Amino acid sequence: MSLLEQIHRGKEPLPPRITLYGPEGVGKSTCGSGAPGAVFIDVEGGLGEIECARFPRVKTIEDVFAALAELRSAPHDFKTVVIDTADSLERFIHAAICKRHAVDSIEKVLGGYGKGYVEAAIIFEKILSALDLLRTERRMAVIIIAHAKVEKFTDPCEGEYDRYSPRLHKGVSALLKEWSDAVLFATRKMRVERDERDRGSAKPVGRGGGDRILRTEGGPACVAKNRYGMPPEIPLSSDAIFTAIRDARAKAAVPAPAAPQAATTVPVATPVAEPVN
Repeated sequence: MSLLEQIHRGKEPLPPRITLYGPEGVGKSTCGSGAPGAVFIDVEGGLGEIECARFPRVKTIEDVFAALAELRSAPHDFKTVVIDTADSLERFIHAAICKRHAVDSIEKVLGGYGKGYVEAAIIFEKILSALDLLRTERRMAVIIIAHAKVEKFTDPCEGEYDRYSPRLHKGVSALLKEWSDAVLFATRKMRVERDERDRGSAKPVGRGGGDRILRTEGGPACVAKNRYGMPPEIPLSSDAIFTAIRDARAKAAVPAPAAPQAATTVPVATPVAEPVN
């Protein structure tokens, strides 16, 4: 069969690849545990109080690859693999690289100049490729959990400001953001008001609120994106995530109504007067 005969037309939906990040304690792992048929690859060791299926806590990067290989080859009924967390996974990768090169810091690998981080990005990309095989061959969704950090960002139009992003080295972070179908920022929606007790002060203070939400679109406050057309803000829950994706796909599948056609006017022949003799 030639390559031309193998061309696919139309959409081919696959399970989503989701990066879910946010500050400590907001509920990222709990959200992941509610995904359909979820199984965790426990890198961080923070799942003791969460009811979930999980592999024994991994201790090396080789353990991570072994778990992914088992999910790919062995019979099981899991539908979502959750890596908790990406920043702990990155530390495992750095430790393996340092051991291989007999150095005590990723900064010293091969003499420095960022070579250790390049090697780490290559290994991280191999993990993403293994996750893609689970997605295409076993039809498993992927959720990668990460902590958040505040970084300086320079916008050519707006100047420099602070924003939240995954707590990863910039090379790995760029790989993960590009690979993900959705990068979702978990946070609490706080209400800010003026302090009525001091009418001479214009300083705002936080009051109440604290609803846990996910931001699905990026902006000055955080890195976020999605390829589905999800609402800009949804509740922090796996049900809300998968429902928003399903609804967005269903909406995109509905054909747009045909534009009304202009009425066709049939020209009427103008009677020709008979000549007068």
